Amino acid sequence: MNLGLLKFFFIILFYSHPVWSEPVQKQYANFKLLDKISNKLVEKSIKVNESDLIETLNIQVFSCFTEPPNEIPEDYVLIDVKDNFQEQEISIYRGWMISSSPDVTPLEHPIYDLWLLGCSNDNTS
Repeated sequence: MNLGLLKFFFIILFYSHPVWSEPVQKQYANFKLLDKISNKLVEKSIKVNESDLIETLNIQVFSCFTEPPNEIPEDYVLIDVKDNFQEQEISIYRGWMISSSPDVTPLEHPIYDLWLLGCSNDNTS
């Protein structure tokens, strides 16, 4: 392949690549929790910069983002999860959780599975 043709393909590839948009910050993170012992499902919305208790897990939400409408749908949340089992709070998870790939950033717990459903601007979503 000659250099001119290679340069042409590079220019086409470079300028045809979509412009990346900034993620949109939302006010609520929507979670689903499965109690693996009782098989009980709980859905909960937690406001950003607040924490809430689901069963024995205290979940603090630091931020929740969603991709803009012109991007592939994706939500991700930065959380800190503490387990209040036996009156002692133990940190069990801190990091990012991704809505489309819960198995990539899982909460590893013997009783609960927790995953992000999405981010929203109201607590009813």
